[in-house]
Amino acid sequence: MMTASNPSENSRLQFGRRLRQLRKDKGWTLVEVAEKSGLAVSTISKAERGIIALTYDRLELLANGLGVDLAAFFHAGGKRFEPGSFAIARKGEFRRQETQNYVYDMLFPDVWNKSMSPMLGTLKAHEFVDFEEFVRHPGQEFLMVLEGAVTVFAENRMPVVLQKGDSIYFDSAIGHLYASDKDIGASILVVCVAD
Repeated sequence: MMTASNPSENSRLQFGRRLRQLRKDKGWTLVEVAEKSGLAVSTISKAERGIIALTYDRLELLANGLGVDLAAFFHAGGKRFEPGSFAIARKGEFRRQETQNYVYDMLFPDVWNKSMSPMLGTLKAHEFVDFEEFVRHPGQEFLMVLEGAVTVFAENRMPVVLQKGDSIYFDSAIGHLYASDKDIGASILVVCVAD
């Protein structure tokens, strides 16, 4: 049995257990989830075992394939957002998703069927060459730099450097990446809205 030695490993293991439970609740095999989501069986298997964390675009594909709200990966007992609802996220109330390049704190993990997915993020200090491929997903995206500087790379566009307080809004179907300075990380607020 694998034990979690650090917070990011612990969050990957929790995510993996939740993903496996959602899949088993449907009575589906890894192959069936792969067919429905468009993700590789090996990717889903590694996520279930807590070996890897998934980027937002892959989380969205997986949620759509399983027919669940994205927040279901982070909180088993979510409540549906209804007209007239009012939700507050206190500091520290989030579910963490950490990848090689990003650490995302998913806000309001217990509120399901939100029109938008708000996340606080930390970009690890990296250069663009550390990324394997662009991220893309349906919808629109907002990014604001809270601390540091961020370079936004988008397919077929010149890179844009954003400083603290700067923001960008774009079609998230365009391949995109965020990178902090190669020596200093950055803090960001990201809001994704699905189509």
